Amino acid sequence: MIRIQIPELTNMKQRITEILEEALPLVDVQSERLWDELDSLGVTQILMLLSEEYGVDLTPRDATPRNLRNLDSLVALVERKLAEKQ
Repeated sequence: MIRIQIPELTNMKQRITEILEEALPLVDVQSERLWDELDSLGVTQILMLLSEEYGVDLTPRDATPRNLRNLDSLVALVERKLAEKQ
């Protein structure tokens, strides 16, 4: 399993925040209940944006409340997908 260094993890969280704030300006991306703030289009947009940004394959099966609960869970999802590519 690949481990991301703390600075890289912080940068990933910061970059994901920037991406989501730009794409979803009406959504509080800092919310601890991010999933509750999203509609199906928002979920799809997040999966597509993160797939494109990090070169990982995010599918509808990844669109779960657990994976989209908050920014930390999104970072963990991307980190897992990156590790699977190795």
